[in-house]
Amino acid sequence: MVFSEYGNPAGKPVVYFHGVPGSPSEASVFDAPAREQGLRILCFDRFAIDHAITGADYYRQIAQAISETVQGAQVDFIGFSLGTHAALEVAALMPGQVRSLHLVSAAAPLDGGDFLDQMAGKAVFSLAQRSPGLFLWLVRWQALLAKRAPQLLFRMLFASAQGQDRELVKSPEFKALICQVLQQCFAQGTTGYTRDIQQYLEPWSAGVFASEANACLWHGTADNWSPFAMSTYLAERLPGNAHVERMEVLSHYSCLYAAAPMICERLASG
Repeated sequence: MVFSEYGNPAGKPVVYFHGVPGSPSEASVFDAPAREQGLRILCFDRFAIDHAITGADYYRQIAQAISETVQGAQVDFIGFSLGTHAALEVAALMPGQVRSLHLVSAAAPLDGGDFLDQMAGKAVFSLAQRSPGLFLWLVRWQALLAKRAPQLLFRMLFASAQGQDRELVKSPEFKALICQVLQQCFAQGTTGYTRDIQQYLEPWSAGVFASEANACLWHGTADNWSPFAMSTYLAERLPGNAHVERMEVLSHYSCLYAAAPMICERLASG
C-alpha cells in the first residue's frame, strides 16, 4: 500500500491515521517535530484501497500493510478525528505490536452518547444515516469543489470554526495545506471517503477497544467538530490507563497543531 513518510527515515516508526476528509499530506504537521525527535512518521493512503474491501477486511489490509512496511517491528499509532476509529480497529488486529495510541480530536461512535447535536457536521452525518443516496450526491459535489474550487470548499468547511481554529484558518500555510489535503482526498474518487464515513456510522467491531496499548487522548475544549465528551467516552472504554489531555480553548485542527510536538517528544522518550 502506498504511504507518505515524514520526519527521520531511519527513526522509530509511527503510523498516522488521517481524518475524513483527509489525506496523507495531513501528517506533514508532524514532519519538523518528528525529525527533531528521531521519529519516522508513516501515513498510509487507505482511501486508495479497493472500494469492494469493507468491514473487518478493510482494517486487516491496513494492518498487514503496516506490519510489512515496518517488518514486524513495534509501532506507535497517532489517529486524528475520524481517523481515530480506523486507528483503534487496526490496533485491535495487531496485538503486542502497537506500543501506544495517541488520539487527537477523537471521534467516538455516535451511538455512544448525545454527541450529534453538538457537532458542526450534524447535517452531513444525519444525511448519511437517513439517505445514503443523497449523501453520495453531496460527497460528489464536494469532490467537484475540491478539484475545481478547493478554496471555496475550505471556506465552507471552516465557516463554523470555533476556538483557536478561527485564528488558524487565517494562516495562508494552513489554508494551502488543507486545500492540498482536500484535493488528494478525492483524487481517486469518492469511494474511500464514503467508506470511512459509512463504517464510522455503523456499529463498531466488538473488539475495537481490545488493544492493550497505552492510550492518550488530546482534545480541545472548544472543538465543535468532535465534541470534547467524545474523548471522555473513549477513555472510559479503553483498557489500561487511558488519559485525556484537556487542551483549553483549542478546537479541532488547532489541537492537532498544538499536540504534534508534545506527542513527538513523548514518543521519543518512551
